[in-house]
Amino acid sequence: MLNAVYQLVRPRQFEVSFSHIDLNGGDVIVRPTHLSICNADQRYYQGKRSEEILRQKLPMALIHEAIGRVVADPTGTFAPGDKVVMIPNVPVLPEDPAECPQVVAENYRRSSKFRGSSLDGFMQEYIATRPDRLVKIPDCIDNDLVAAFTEMVSVCYHAISRFERTAHAVRGTIGVWGDGNMGYFTALLLHARFPEAKILVFGVDESKLSDFTFADAVYKVNAIPKDLIVDHAFECVGGMVSGTVIGQIIDHIRPEGTIAILGVSEEPVPIYTRMVLEKGLRIIGTSRSGYEDFAGVIELYAQRPDVVNYLEKMVGAVVDIRSIRDINEAFEMDIAKAGGKTIMHWECF
Repeated sequence: MLNAVYQLVRPRQFEVSFSHIDLNGGDVIVRPTHLSICNADQRYYQGKRSEEILRQKLPMALIHEAIGRVVADPTGTFAPGDKVVMIPNVPVLPEDPAECPQVVAENYRRSSKFRGSSLDGFMQEYIATRPDRLVKIPDCIDNDLVAAFTEMVSVCYHAISRFERTAHAVRGTIGVWGDGNMGYFTALLLHARFPEAKILVFGVDESKLSDFTFADAVYKVNAIPKDLIVDHAFECVGGMVSGTVIGQIIDHIRPEGTIAILGVSEEPVPIYTRMVLEKGLRIIGTSRSGYEDFAGVIELYAQRPDVVNYLEKMVGAVVDIRSIRDINEAFEMDIAKAGGKTIMHWECF
């Protein structure tokens, strides 16, 4: 079967190429319907990665946050028409036994591939994928716009799961630094997972902070009370300011607290190691997510409609895609928007 693949060939320029899908290859065939633009996609689109990285990666289809409908499944795992969330991480068994699945999770193995980074992403007419890279979305979850960015929510879910296994049991106050999408998703999931804990959010934009209606308190980072203390903290900012943010967290966290880092920085940032040592802090790095995280998020959506309602507030724009020009428009709109997620309605393409 001939398949259209919409690849970024150079910053701000998409072109269509064609690939062949083997219908007898044993993969599930999925028709994407809703695609969500992530900051990582924008770094490629705007040419904010290094020239060397761009030469290595492009041409490449972007997007790693998406849902679709099953067209055919020779394995019988799914029925035609099933709505599914697609998992971009494609684990490959490593040659190094030290990275076996019992030791290293699928999203941390160097042998794993990732759509929109080391493989073509979901900007395609059809996706051929293994059945274990799909999670069925039950009928009770009818918000396709929220479902489209399940991948990003699953990253926050994964970070909280790692935190839960590592942090000490005193979790009365948890701070989240970051008022963007990642901070919002993380704070919301913490609120749902630890209802007895106080969730405090720290940011720079008053209008964005006003969206955190479920949080116990919000603070601008330049006006944090000196005596404010948190038991644990999540860093959801990234970029060159993440060093400053982590420094502020170190100032306000109790001894032996845990700092979970989710923000991505392309360059090294300084961390005040003297106080990390003096306070005996634990620092957890988190990247991407795996099947269990996706399944956990979908189960959470089904059990907690209120979480889905809160997430719907993060839908910033929806763009119908009928041409490559529409794809560019969606990415440019995503750059210009004040916040939230931009969703491409792919079904009409």
